[in-house]
Amino acid sequence: MCYSAQCWAAYDRFVREWGATLSIIEFVRLYGFRQADTRVKIPKAMDAGFARPRNDDERAIKAMIDAFNAGQAGKLEQEVFKQKKRLADAERTLRSKTTKKALEDQRIAAGKIEWALAKLADLRRSELLDRDSRIFPGWYAPVLVMEKGKRVVKPMRYQCRPAGKPASYDQKYPGTYNARRDNLEGFWKQQFGHGHGIMVVNAFYENVGRAAMAHRELAPGEKDENVVLEFRPCPAQDMLVACLWSHWTGADAGQADLLSFAAITDEPPAEIAAAGHDRCIIPIKPENVDAWLDPDPKNPAALYAILDDRPRPYYEHRLAA
Repeated sequence: MCYSAQCWAAYDRFVREWGATLSIIEFVRLYGFRQADTRVKIPKAMDAGFARPRNDDERAIKAMIDAFNAGQAGKLEQEVFKQKKRLADAERTLRSKTTKKALEDQRIAAGKIEWALAKLADLRRSELLDRDSRIFPGWYAPVLVMEKGKRVVKPMRYQCRPAGKPASYDQKYPGTYNARRDNLEGFWKQQFGHGHGIMVVNAFYENVGRAAMAHRELAPGEKDENVVLEFRPCPAQDMLVACLWSHWTGADAGQADLLSFAAITDEPPAEIAAAGHDRCIIPIKPENVDAWLDPDPKNPAALYAILDDRPRPYYEHRLAA
């Protein structure tokens, strides 16, 4: 499974390198959703794509980003104030007597202050870091699709909810950010041959058991430890990852539409299997992009051929930071 990926989060690279147009109405809609629901996750690098707005729609998005960041900063500042008071009260108590509660309050408050200050610094930082382009299941990313014969960039949630399914599908099938190649004509038959997209990534991350990584059996009663590995292609390159996507419309009038996608995965190459993981994303060649984005649903063999005719870099791995 592709647990996480470091993607092109700034849409302007799609525009510049792939001649794509931006579905600006979908971006405006997404940022409006985040104003109403702070659980909507958008990577910092995607926000940064609107730092220098060029038209009214982009200025509206920039204003929503600024308002959201100000609100988040206010909440973090309140948390720092609250925890500093908690810390001061605990230290005042400890000067006269040692109690379990005061020691616990001191420890927790110090940790929460450190966390909130780090979040504030991250929020206010203008220089982008690699982690600012990283997405996780449930986060949004720009996805390249074909619309009326033109390449278009749309923001989509990285966990696909197929059209026609109930909203509870997200909880029932939490792994739908991964579309297994061996199930494309089964579970994913509504999307395969119909809703194809591309996410551009230069690294991906996987959960691996430490015992599996070390190629050893667990001892009786031993619990495996989870580690996160970062995989990068060698030589370094941007990978055009084959995806499936869907436009979900709710049955109730109050339910907002949802654009969402899943990355297609396959059996891993030897070096990923040796690292302890059993899946790998499928990059496709640049010359196959348009054929992938504009599929013929009556010719699945041609689509499988595109997935087979893939770049095959060597994937180096390391423990993720």
